[in-house]
Amino acid sequence: MTALPSLRQLRYFVAIAQELNFTRAAEICFVGQSTLSAGLKELEDGLGVRLVERDRQNVALTPVGFEILDRAKAILAASEDLVEYADAAGKPMAGTIRLGVIPTIAPFLLPNVLPDIRTRCPSLKIALREDLTANLLTRLAEHQLDFILIALPYETSGLLVQELFDDEFWLVAREDDPALKGKEIHLPAKMAERLLLLEEGHCLREHTLQACKRSDIRKADGMEATSLLTLLQMVDSGMGIALLPEMAVRGGLLNGTSLVARPLAPPAPKRVIALLARSSTAHLEEFKVFSDCIQERFKRGAKSSRGAVKGLRKD
Repeated sequence: MTALPSLRQLRYFVAIAQELNFTRAAEICFVGQSTLSAGLKELEDGLGVRLVERDRQNVALTPVGFEILDRAKAILAASEDLVEYADAAGKPMAGTIRLGVIPTIAPFLLPNVLPDIRTRCPSLKIALREDLTANLLTRLAEHQLDFILIALPYETSGLLVQELFDDEFWLVAREDDPALKGKEIHLPAKMAERLLLLEEGHCLREHTLQACKRSDIRKADGMEATSLLTLLQMVDSGMGIALLPEMAVRGGLLNGTSLVARPLAPPAPKRVIALLARSSTAHLEEFKVFSDCIQERFKRGAKSSRGAVKGLRKD
């Protein structure tokens, strides 16, 4: 029977793949370079395949090495979850939860939700990281985050996913913009050509394109926004129109502008806000608390904010 790889061997391999330099990888693992090299050789001999190619100038993964890298990361993350589970078994709702959130959710949801979580779990500390969805998913897989709060649709296979609530898209434009005329707002093809987008990497860009049933919208001037605030400034300057999540509109993003937001005609395009964790997470109780607090806050906010949105026009 082939010998099973050890966690130490896998950790050495992941460090080498990350740094593509044996000296730096050895420093990360707090071992000598000879120990690191010996551990890699043991792993390769045990698996019967070459994982790394190197000469005096270069270090590179083999095709098999690339395939095994993701599996090695998943094994290491699951083993850390196992240790955390045992450690947390006697003291639930304590310690630190590392939460990742995308930029189009964080400023509109967290200020209301975090106090609720702290009230319910006073011994629990929350460390936040704001980043793009792809980066958050990578950090979650590599055990650098415990939960992430993102918008669906997005590829989430193999993860624990709790859908929380729907967040519809609203059209935002200058008050005199023709796109706002009429009792109902639709998104015909000619209007889609005027839509301004966030730059690539933001899931809101893809959700906007899906709402328009388009695979892409290319602007002649190549102008794209790096944030929601920049997007609003571009709309305010007359460069076009935009779709914004309802939570951003109701969260006061239009305050200080002369822009108007209107809901789209049903069935309105939407994104789904969801909380994700690794399926092996040791923090299932905390995951449920986070989910419950977010859903309860959303329900309370939806009731109290009806018709009270700055820049809103019902027509």
